[in-house]
Amino acid sequence: MNDRDKTAYKKRLIEACRESLTASARNIKLAMDEAQNSANEYGVPKDRYDSYRTQILRKRDMFGRQLQQAIDQIEILNKIDVRIVHEKVEFGSVVFTEKQKMFVATGIGKVKFEGEDIFVISPYVPVFEAMKGKKTGDDIDFRGVINKIVMVF
Repeated sequence: MNDRDKTAYKKRLIEACRESLTASARNIKLAMDEAQNSANEYGVPKDRYDSYRTQILRKRDMFGRQLQQAIDQIEILNKIDVRIVHEKVEFGSVVFTEKQKMFVATGIGKVKFEGEDIFVISPYVPVFEAMKGKKTGDDIDFRGVINKIVMVF
C-alpha cells in the first residue's frame, strides 16, 4: 500500500466513522425529543410522590449527554489530518496487527468498514498505551498477549 492509498483509506475510514456517529446522534436526538414530549404530555406531577415526570426528564437528560458525547467524537474526528502518514502509533494512526485492525481516534468501538472490523479506539485506553510509539514490525505486549504490528500509517 503506497502513501496515496493509505491516506485515501484513512479518509474513507474517517468518513465511515463520521457517518456512524451522525446516525447515532440523529437517533439519540429523536429519543431525547420523544422523552421531552412525553414529559410535556404528562404535565406537572400529580402529587409530591409522583416521580414519573422526573424519571422521564432524567431520561431526556441522559440522552442529552449521549448526544453531546457523539458531537464531541465527531469534532475529534474532524481534527485528524488525513494527509499525515504516521511512522509510529499515535493519535490519528491506523494500525494493522496480525490479529486486528485499529484506528486511534476516539472511543467508538468496533466499526464495519469495507467488509472488515476496525476497532476505533481512544488514545486514553490501555491498549493504546501498550502500543504508543511502536512502529511497523514491533511487538505489542498487552495483558500477556504478544501481537506484531504489520503496518502503521
